[in-house]
Amino acid sequence: MRLAWHIAWRYLFSRKRVNAINIVSGVSAAAVAVVSAAMICVLSVMNGFGDVIQHMFSQFDPQLKVVATSGTPFRTDAPEIRELRACSEVSYLSEVVENTALVRYGDKQTPAQLMGVDSVFARATRIDSILTDGEFCVRDEGDFERTVLGRGLAGTLGVGAHFQEPLYIYAPKRVGRINMMRPDKSLKREHAFIAGTFAVNQVQYDDHVMLVSLPLVRRLYEYDSLTVTSLHLRLQDGANEKRVQRELQELLGADYRVLNRYEQQEDFFRMFGVEKLLTALLLVFILLVASFNIISSLTMLILDKQDDIRILSHLGATPAQIRRIFLLEGWLISLLGALVGLVLGVGLCLIQQHYGLLKLGSGEDYILSAYPVLLSWSDVVMVMAVVVVLGFAAAWYPAKKSLAVGR
Repeated sequence: MRLAWHIAWRYLFSRKRVNAINIVSGVSAAAVAVVSAAMICVLSVMNGFGDVIQHMFSQFDPQLKVVATSGTPFRTDAPEIRELRACSEVSYLSEVVENTALVRYGDKQTPAQLMGVDSVFARATRIDSILTDGEFCVRDEGDFERTVLGRGLAGTLGVGAHFQEPLYIYAPKRVGRINMMRPDKSLKREHAFIAGTFAVNQVQYDDHVMLVSLPLVRRLYEYDSLTVTSLHLRLQDGANEKRVQRELQELLGADYRVLNRYEQQEDFFRMFGVEKLLTALLLVFILLVASFNIISSLTMLILDKQDDIRILSHLGATPAQIRRIFLLEGWLISLLGALVGLVLGVGLCLIQQHYGLLKLGSGEDYILSAYPVLLSWSDVVMVMAVVVVLGFAAAWYPAKKSLAVGR
């Protein structure tokens, strides 16, 4: 094995009788290097965007969220919910009621996702960190109803913090019959004054969500004081989230689901994962095409080394040893390209990560000024493994035919 490595290493850097062999080998290694670096850079940028979006969601989504498996409202006086409140690792528990309503301001109206929240909501989430105007307040000391709404929703209605006129909120009555002559009598109405606006920089929140007090939503939808649609939990600092989530799920049973931040946005992150997978597969296909150059390089090398193959055979080298020499030669070409590509890709990612040289743009149209990069060493290992496998596949056939050419 050491002899095969030694000969393959000499073949890699020695001058050939046909100079084109050196050129083709260099081009093969360079192609593998460029594609390997591109794979690391592209995957790292996608990781960066995923991390940025996850951070945005975490400013609004709770650490853990409890919902009914059926998707319907549930009561907080259930025995399992009382046990949940007694859990020592739960720092804050916020009651939330969500439903759809029609919101009107002046002559403008639009549907909105109404979220009734209690006084604990601000501590169970990070809503204060994403306020763009005004303050977080859903009911002031005089029991005046207040609201905090998404920046996009505020733009649709043409309102801002501390406007003098209230917003009017309409929802159909849950009980009773619809009066076809006066359908407006089938609606319940509440109002709230605007306290502030927030921005998660995600359409499903900024353009649709409206935060109001929990009693207002319960009055509007005729729920009693013990009915909620979800519970938002924030754990004690240092608590093991996965373990606590598993324990709470066992405590609550099959009638409830305990969701972490990933599961609360499962559709988005699943779609993002599919996009990353498809991008990786496309880059692997390009790397496969680049690896075909190794077949040409190795075939030309075998033709150039026919005399060496015959000499090694006469000296007692077995067919397996000769095949191993050229198999290792093909591997060395791909590994050399991979190492150069990994150093180049990791270097570019670290430079972008620390200095942000590649800009997205400037102004309010961009959340970030530079492309976000998050280097994952699992991606680096994956790229290296793919190069090793494709390098073996590209070198296997020419190496197998080396004895037939050398005869």
